Amino acid sequence: MIVIFLGPPGAGKGTQAAHIVERYKIPQLSTGDMLRAAVAAKTPVGVKAKEVMDAGNLVSDEIVGAIVSDRIEEPDCARGFLLDGFPRTLVQAEMLDEILAKKGLSVNAVIELKVDEAALLDRLRNRIEETKARGEEVRADDNEETFAKRLGVYSEQTAPLIPYYEKQGKLRAVDGMGTVEDVSAALDAILDPISA
Repeated sequence: MIVIFLGPPGAGKGTQAAHIVERYKIPQLSTGDMLRAAVAAKTPVGVKAKEVMDAGNLVSDEIVGAIVSDRIEEPDCARGFLLDGFPRTLVQAEMLDEILAKKGLSVNAVIELKVDEAALLDRLRNRIEETKARGEEVRADDNEETFAKRLGVYSEQTAPLIPYYEKQGKLRAVDGMGTVEDVSAALDAILDPISA
């Protein structure tokens, strides 16, 4: 079972990813984690990635694709996996389709957590207030300006994946505004038949 999560920052992808990992016993593959692991393991792709990062540059789609390709060969991915943070662009989505096709695999479901952007801002404000009320330090990226930038990047780069996967018949929209339990139940209704 190969699943991709789409949704703007603050939509609850992290919370629901943990649910999917637990329920379906598949790993959550985060590009950031995979990149760090490849660098630490000094794999050929990891060495290339380290050179690029040490020079202060962003890692190319080709390097990210190669890291994903290597990672999904690991034994824990045999039953499937949840992709987090990849693909982010149409180029990456096409690359992923090619990588999977070469391995005789394909994406089973692309889940879009649909949320109201105004409500996301309210969620952010509440999280900031709750963090302060607990006497904890607010995360550096938990501010409206940074959040607005992240929403903009999502709309510009990642939202075009929605029609791409819709054309393939793989897109499933889930209302991300419900309770955590309601959203999890909606995800289970989509994924249970696929995982069977």
